[in-house]
Amino acid sequence: MKNKCNLDKAISAIGGKWKLAIIWSIYKSEIIRYNELKRQVEGITNMMLSKSLKELEEDKIIIRKQYEEIPPRVEYSLTENGKNLLPILKSLESWGSKQ
Repeated sequence: MKNKCNLDKAISAIGGKWKLAIIWSIYKSEIIRYNELKRQVEGITNMMLSKSLKELEEDKIIIRKQYEEIPPRVEYSLTENGKNLLPILKSLESWGSKQ
């Protein structure tokens, strides 16, 4: 039963239509700003991007860094926890290329 709970936790953290695409885009850019992320994740709405980023931040997968300047600048990057997902995502990318 414990393993199922851990799997549920993992799927909850990265599941859904957009989170993997967001994580992958941040990984490719290392550090990315909101508007660039919006351009890279085709089809995502502002509301869904904001919601997904907030959830990924709460799950300690990404870091949101806000600079106190005018206009405000916000950048996103992967945490160490988020970087731990990269071997899995690379395997999924490889698997997807064979489908």
